[in-house]
Amino acid sequence: MASLRRDTAAPALVGLAVLGAAVASSVGWVDWIALWHWLRPRAGLVLLFAIAVGLLVTALFRGLRRAPRDRQAPALSWWVVAGAGLVVAGVAWGATAWLLTEANRAVDPAAARVEAIKTGLGIGAGIGGVFALLLAVRRQWHQELSAADVALDAAEKRVTELYAKAADQLGSDKAPVRLAGLYALERLAQNNAGQRQTIVNVLCAYLRMPYDLPSDTPARDADQDGSEEIRDRVQEQQVRLTAQRILVDHVRPGPHPRRPVPTFWPDVDLDLTGATLTDLDLSDCRLRAARFDVARFTGQTRFVTADFSSPARFVGARFEGRSSFHGAHFSSQASFARAWFADEARFAFADFIGADFEGARFDGQAVFEWTRFRETGVFVDARFGGDVSFYKARFDHSGRFQRAEFAAGATFTDTEFDLPGEVWAHGAKFSRGVPEVVWSMLPPEETADQGESPSGNRA
Repeated sequence: MASLRRDTAAPALVGLAVLGAAVASSVGWVDWIALWHWLRPRAGLVLLFAIAVGLLVTALFRGLRRAPRDRQAPALSWWVVAGAGLVVAGVAWGATAWLLTEANRAVDPAAARVEAIKTGLGIGAGIGGVFALLLAVRRQWHQELSAADVALDAAEKRVTELYAKAADQLGSDKAPVRLAGLYALERLAQNNAGQRQTIVNVLCAYLRMPYDLPSDTPARDADQDGSEEIRDRVQEQQVRLTAQRILVDHVRPGPHPRRPVPTFWPDVDLDLTGATLTDLDLSDCRLRAARFDVARFTGQTRFVTADFSSPARFVGARFEGRSSFHGAHFSSQASFARAWFADEARFAFADFIGADFEGARFDGQAVFEWTRFRETGVFVDARFGGDVSFYKARFDHSGRFQRAEFAAGATFTDTEFDLPGEVWAHGAKFSRGVPEVVWSMLPPEETADQGESPSGNRA
């Protein structure tokens, strides 16, 4: 009985009742024709009786079916107990009345009536036993729920203790202790799916803490010079790189995204606003929402074929080295407003729903080849210091380049705009000539300011 499931108990009881009826019919215990003749004039009463039995059984099971949600089975109402007593009495009376009717047809009516009374009372006792069995089952389920609650409380207490201990380790002034805290949090999150987002938030908060990069002096030289500050920075950098690696490892589903690896943590949000990140590589990762506003990316930054299922924000972010979003997929709005790319920035084959690069600054080469903008691609007030290429890019809606500045070459060869006339480039400046696709959509006053057309003729 300990292993009896709530969702299978009711069908099991119905099955037992049907089995009992089949056995009774096969051995001739019940004269079904006579029973039918007795029940037919009392059909309304029998129907009401069946409804009452159904309501009572439902009342017994109702609380336990709700128990997994509110973790507590409600007490039985007095009317349930009273109703059960009435049902037992009603069944005993009905069975006895029917049997007494049949006894009048017997050869020895007196003896048959005595047996009818005994049998009717036995049937009533049997019905009472059924209700007693239901109560026993209910009591067993309640005990199972109580045991599960105790186990759950113990597990949650253990998780809380481990979490608090690991958080204390992160506050240590010794790098090895902080590393131990990171690994403890990782293990805790891996074993407790409900704690993963909380632990990810802790790791992100740690990376958001103010931090100065170490100097170019190697750590061994720092020890020789006795520079504690430089050595501490080098050690802290290793701790932060470990925190980055933990985050990256658990948002990467593996080579088969539809069958992710066991270490993958789905539906994780990252908030790394203002964080200093070194050589961050989130390639092939799957994120829900990501915030990198005013974050500082040092070294190479890679989001190759990354998948963002919710908004991704890089507002005011600083990419001090090369950055690549090659093949990245953004299922919602992506904002790189006022971001600064000090070196090459690659967005080739990226897929944007809506892309906002308003006020962004590209000091190196910018590559948007074969990039798709499913909604408006905004490059208002953007500054391109190096060559920029939109070769084979596609704008399903419009491209906004108002007041954008192109200090070097700007390639728009085979760029597609699905809405003709929706290339908004008013006030844009092209130092090496206006691309033909842009020229054809500029108003006359704009072409006059731009000088020569792509064909070399004056406007």
